[in-house]
Amino acid sequence: MKKLYFLVLGGLIMLSTDVIGQDIHFSQFYMSPLTLNPAMTGVMNCNSRFVGNYRNQWSPVIPGNAYNTYSVSYDQKMPVGRYDNFGFGVNLWSDVAGSLDFQTVTGKITGSYAKRVGGTRKKSHYVVAGAEFGLSQRSVSFLNAQWPSQHDGNGGFDPSKDHGESYGDIDDSFLFGDVGLGLLWFSVLGDKTNFYIGGAYNHLNQPNISFYNDGVVQYFSKSVIHAGGEFELNDKVSLIPGAVAFFQGPSMEINAGASFRFAMGSRYDEQSFQLGVWFRVANHHLDAITADALILSTRFDFGQFGLGFSYDVNVSSLKQASNSNGSFELSMIYTICGPQSRGVYCPKF
Repeated sequence: MKKLYFLVLGGLIMLSTDVIGQDIHFSQFYMSPLTLNPAMTGVMNCNSRFVGNYRNQWSPVIPGNAYNTYSVSYDQKMPVGRYDNFGFGVNLWSDVAGSLDFQTVTGKITGSYAKRVGGTRKKSHYVVAGAEFGLSQRSVSFLNAQWPSQHDGNGGFDPSKDHGESYGDIDDSFLFGDVGLGLLWFSVLGDKTNFYIGGAYNHLNQPNISFYNDGVVQYFSKSVIHAGGEFELNDKVSLIPGAVAFFQGPSMEINAGASFRFAMGSRYDEQSFQLGVWFRVANHHLDAITADALILSTRFDFGQFGLGFSYDVNVSSLKQASNSNGSFELSMIYTICGPQSRGVYCPKF
């Protein structure tokens, strides 16, 4: 029994360092700007923006205990001088995983300053600096833990039985602060042609995420590099490539691909839909880089409203358990333009 107790504690430590030490991620990273880079706060053609994301992961492998991630954000831009902009926003997300309801709830305030460094209103180049400050709560429900003494040996389980273990100096919930920085460059060459490249550095303060009262487990800092754009092919079709790379402690992940955007209305920005294919590679624990998932995506835009859906087809060794079934995501973006004394064209996220 004591050996099992230490195995459970060891597993919890591994979750804190190797798995849960890593951040949430979205296959549709291009539709979750504030979780990607604080410098993307306020980078839009309208005045304000609402974003919602939902991801369900590993449900074929652990039915009923899948990873569920929810994210909502709001950001707004404010004119500064003739060409520049200040952006501010709020980003909230929650991640729940496993039978012990391992949960992280995070709230962040983000800000940015966009400086025009050349060009005109419709053909311009901008550099943006951003920062984020937040507070997170991490928790786990030990009440859902199952112990050998609570099983009858015939497949039955009685949670009311005393398991004879104590959790000692382990907290089931704690808070920690978080700080991150970001940079972004974007160039707009026309209504349907632009490109951008950015980077972010998250968990600058490397907070302690140990469940032990007197333990120290530092949160790995995370480096993010991302790029993308939109390139007009003809009056009705555009190519939208994109890529992102995450580096956090011993782990890394790269997601890259492209979508085709097809205009459906008389005006290009009135109504359109997208079809895309993306590919994700990652290293698993300390193994070499391996293929992880093929991502199929679609998006529908109607005026100021955008709705995206993606599905991950698992191609890693986990496909033996998942039968190649992966994760699905839903994303929503709604922008509010309103009256503007001037406009600055930006990439569309």
